Amino acid sequence: MNSGMDPNDDIPNHSPRIFDRYASSSFDDSQPPYPSLHSTNRRLDYMIQFLDRNLLPQQSSRHKSSMPEFVAKGGGQGIFALPERKPLHPNRPPYLEVRPHPLRETQFGCFLKTIACTDRQLWAGGESGAVRVWELKDLYEEGEEAAAAPFRESLAISSNGTGDAAVICIVQDVGNGVVWSGHRDGKIRGWKIDCESGGFKEGWCWQAHRGPVLSMVFTSYGDLWSGSEGGNIRIWPWEDIQNALSLTMEERHMTSLLMGRSFIDLRSQIAVNGFSSILNSDIKCLLSDNIRAKVWSSGYLSFALWDARTRDLLKVFNIDGQIENRADLSLVPDFSVEDEIKMKVVTSTKKEKTQSSFGFFQQSRNAIMGAADAVRRVAAKGGFVDDSRKIEALTITIDGMIWVGCANGLLIQWDGNGNRIQDIQLHSSAVLCLCSFGSKIWVGYTSGIVHTLDLDGNKLGEWVAHNSSVLTMATGAGYIYTLAKHGGIRGWSITSPGALDGILYSELTAKGFLYTRIENLTILTGTWNVGQGRASKSSLESWLHSAVSDVGIIVIGLQEVEMGAGFLAMSAVRESVGIDGSAIGQWWLDMIDDALHDMMERKSKGLMRKQLHPLRRFERAGSRQLAGMLIAVWVKDNLKPHVGDIDASAVPCGFGRAIGNKGAVGLRLRVYDKIFCFVNCHFAAHLEAVGRRNADFDHVYRTMSFGRPSNLFNAGAGMVLYLLFCCTLAWSIYLFWLVYKSSLLLVLSIAAGASSAVQMARGANAMGAQSVEGMPELSEADMIVFLGDFNYRLDDVSYDEARDFISQRSFDWLRERDQLRTEMEAGNVFQGMREAAITFAPTYKFDKHVAGLSGYDSGEKKRIPAWCDRILYRDSRQTLGSECSLECPVVSSVSQYESCMDVTDSDHKPVICIFSVEIAHIDESVRRQEFGDIVRSNEEFRCKLQELCKIPETIVSTNNILLQNQDTSILRITNKCKESIALFEIVCQGESTIKDDEQASYHHPRGSFGLPRWLQVTPAAGIIKPDHVAEVSVHLEAFHTQEEFVNGFPQNWWCEDDRDKEAILVVKAHGRYTMETRNHRIRVRHCCSAKKIDPKPRDSVQVQGNRLHRADYQRLSVSSDVVDHLRRLHSP
Repeated sequence: MNSGMDPNDDIPNHSPRIFDRYASSSFDDSQPPYPSLHSTNRRLDYMIQFLDRNLLPQQSSRHKSSMPEFVAKGGGQGIFALPERKPLHPNRPPYLEVRPHPLRETQFGCFLKTIACTDRQLWAGGESGAVRVWELKDLYEEGEEAAAAPFRESLAISSNGTGDAAVICIVQDVGNGVVWSGHRDGKIRGWKIDCESGGFKEGWCWQAHRGPVLSMVFTSYGDLWSGSEGGNIRIWPWEDIQNALSLTMEERHMTSLLMGRSFIDLRSQIAVNGFSSILNSDIKCLLSDNIRAKVWSSGYLSFALWDARTRDLLKVFNIDGQIENRADLSLVPDFSVEDEIKMKVVTSTKKEKTQSSFGFFQQSRNAIMGAADAVRRVAAKGGFVDDSRKIEALTITIDGMIWVGCANGLLIQWDGNGNRIQDIQLHSSAVLCLCSFGSKIWVGYTSGIVHTLDLDGNKLGEWVAHNSSVLTMATGAGYIYTLAKHGGIRGWSITSPGALDGILYSELTAKGFLYTRIENLTILTGTWNVGQGRASKSSLESWLHSAVSDVGIIVIGLQEVEMGAGFLAMSAVRESVGIDGSAIGQWWLDMIDDALHDMMERKSKGLMRKQLHPLRRFERAGSRQLAGMLIAVWVKDNLKPHVGDIDASAVPCGFGRAIGNKGAVGLRLRVYDKIFCFVNCHFAAHLEAVGRRNADFDHVYRTMSFGRPSNLFNAGAGMVLYLLFCCTLAWSIYLFWLVYKSSLLLVLSIAAGASSAVQMARGANAMGAQSVEGMPELSEADMIVFLGDFNYRLDDVSYDEARDFISQRSFDWLRERDQLRTEMEAGNVFQGMREAAITFAPTYKFDKHVAGLSGYDSGEKKRIPAWCDRILYRDSRQTLGSECSLECPVVSSVSQYESCMDVTDSDHKPVICIFSVEIAHIDESVRRQEFGDIVRSNEEFRCKLQELCKIPETIVSTNNILLQNQDTSILRITNKCKESIALFEIVCQGESTIKDDEQASYHHPRGSFGLPRWLQVTPAAGIIKPDHVAEVSVHLEAFHTQEEFVNGFPQNWWCEDDRDKEAILVVKAHGRYTMETRNHRIRVRHCCSAKKIDPKPRDSVQVQGNRLHRADYQRLSVSSDVVDHLRRLHSP
């Protein structure tokens, strides 16, 4: 049945029973929502497709017109082993596909860069400056964008000439329901979802930094800290943020004016205290230690530890744990380039400058320091610092330990005071992100691998989470969400690895037929050694002929587009600086473009005359040239949404594996989420060079890497070597011109050295790009097609014998002497590859412009005809009879394999091969809905999840605390469970001022449920062992004054506030695997007035000094319940 069923078609009246739950029109609030009609149609389509293929396999179109094939020996083992493909990888926990891997070509300018999670929503920020929001309750449902879960997206942000507005970081304020994003243009923006309309409310925005906002964090006291380039850290006090949030819609435009000057500049503060220039590198990471009320900031190789309440600098130390003191810091020059520092110099009066030469020296110093600052930044970003130890990520665990991830894969554990505890090396790739929840730590690497660790750093699990780098992580609704570099988002159960994985794995595997889709695709491949000539359009049309109208993808490989020693040398030089292509190569691409367009145009006009729909057009999707070799791919426009992620590669094999007169160029693309590789080769010539040809193939197969050119010379050390290389190359070329008449080999030697250096660099990158097992990249493809001038000849046959057999079309006798078939039979080359039966005459060598079989080489050498030009392939089949499935996702057959003898523009004849391909892939939207159905309705799963997520019973020693005169009260939290640990976190749900009538005003939550500045709670989180008690210090710290900051500097404005205050603390207790909490509410009264306190409050709790008897605690399920309850509270 055709898988392209119209989604608007009606469902048959008698649907199979398995779909009754989807087709029901009734709605019950107690049941999960039903999938859409479109989703139900797709399930029916896939099921019927499954039944057709299993009950009537003989009707498969692949068996009708496929040509017989020859299979080379040696496949299926070692580097030629087929990649393992399964519906669910056995070594990876089942995951929730929030957003499937999008095609790169669709993401230019809008790649997602970061994510954050609230208790109800998952937020993501992208390159366009827009943000996306997924409702966590809707993640299992069907969305509109390419199988992603339903989401809402804000409009892209225009930079207005101020620079790129890409989102770099996101931080959530769960207390006030606002999400803040930091942007590359230096602005901070606030976002909020309108509960009524479901759209984005007009946000808050202000210019926070001159440079990009690299990091942000809310501290335990509700202040927003932001970090930027050059070590610049600014604090945005909660009081000012609260004022901005209180602005009406008409007043929102005043946010920039209100917030733009209200920051606290930590540079100015530490300069006053004697700590100047503590951190000069970019502040990539900010971490709030809410347990101890501290803040960690990190540069590339150093940390600073701050007091979140007083904002004082506590400690500066490097990645080795060595402390930097004031004396050391005083020797460090100030590299700051922030506007505030510049303003101090500019404000010097002209009179002061003219009194002495100090102004001249000051200007000189500024110029030198500016240059030094530029060098420092380039060095820090480009790798002159020790890149392998660079700090990449920070996180804090529930036991108060700080974990740091480095670029060399090292994990470092620190205590809360900045003392280095231990180092752990679990993986060689760079750590990009860290996340913790409960008693687990999650680590994401550039390799796409994720590790789970316990609190001691012992590895609990390891799997490949994505096929690209894991950029960042976020926790919410029982999942750890990972964002990959390609833009895909997946959710992993916080219980993984564990018993729940097995249930999901077996259930999803059993339902595989419901979300498996089979696509049929036709691919035309062609190869032609053009012999440095140029073809006419009629020759191209004769070669490709009418078959192009029936195919979806066209891949063309050309050899000897351009040759000659000078061209090869210059091509090697261009390759060394990442430039490929040539004018003649572009001519060929344009010529093929025109030929395809004309052929499709004529075909469409014919169809229109018959009142049929016109044909789709082809569009060139990618190309790659290395010297004389050129490969390009064209995709029909209706397939463009399913074809992308096109990468190119080149491997030279000539002149010491450095010059591109021989070698290969390749293209890798993703088609319906499967990997296809097309490799155009030109191997060593001459009859006796069989071993060299075999070696050329082996070299290409092992070393072809599809790493993008931008990855070359990305490190600072590599850049230095690259610059030295360029200088040396220029000098060598100059010497060549001086001795031009002496020898042309000199320039080839120079070019070969240049290309060798680049190939070594690429080889190093390729090793990093290979899989964990060290397999070549080509071995990971689902289908590989090798095409080109392989140059294999005929053994033990003379020119005349070959001509006689060709004229009689007796190809069987000649095929027995074919070197390629002999070597494939012996397993020496193209191991495991297939080739359709050759039914056409040898394609080499011909006299140009002589038609027919009489055109074979009539020159003095009379080269023996041979099948030099070939097309071979390998798909996913382990055996010839394997059917297309998720375990064998790409099954291909050859429907046409022939040469075009009418084309006489070259000494080779062009060859085409048409493949009929079946591709099995997952409909991620349907699979996600099946995933959700299992989670919500499978009884075994629900029972085990309920057992794992059980919340230990906890009690608190009091519900009321009275503090005055810097009192300290001890709050005791008891874990009454005798089997499981209890995890607790203490937040402040709101603060209010006591009125004259002893009633509390509305309890206003600070940023991210932060504490009021007069209150210290230590520790504010921790682990309680079974049947144990945790003691928490609740301390009153006198803080009656308020200080105003303008442009980062304190002003002489003070305000005395001696009114009584009240804060509502909530102790949130939970288990190690659940995000639901048991909440205990505690009133903390700050008595700063001299009036007598009523010894009998309204709740009849007897006051004894500053300690009250424990009142009955109230259980509130989630934070939103607490907020709603607090709004109805009154003071005791």
